[in-house]
Amino acid sequence: MSIALNTEKGFTADMDAEILGRLMDVIRERKTARPEGSYTSYLFNEGQDKILKKVGEETAEVIIASKNRDTAPLVYEMADLVYHLMVLMAYHDLSWDDIYRELGERFK
Repeated sequence: MSIALNTEKGFTADMDAEILGRLMDVIRERKTARPEGSYTSYLFNEGQDKILKKVGEETAEVIIASKNRDTAPLVYEMADLVYHLMVLMAYHDLSWDDIYRELGERFK
């Protein structure tokens, strides 16, 4: 299973609501199957240090894009950061439910 995400408008509202779940499914499948040629598989094969390095790099790129005040590159870099955070979530067997639960606790 592969998924191609881009910044083109063309996703329906239903697809928008499901995209994080669908992407997490692909990431988890890549963690298990480790298909050759998959960037996600490469990250899992390299381990936590590589994943953390990418999270740090993408965070810095978000900061730079934000300072440049152009929203298109900012959205692009934020999507990269979210993807790498999701790989880290999968590495630790965390789900969106774990994140939602934590965020919900902060409103109490």
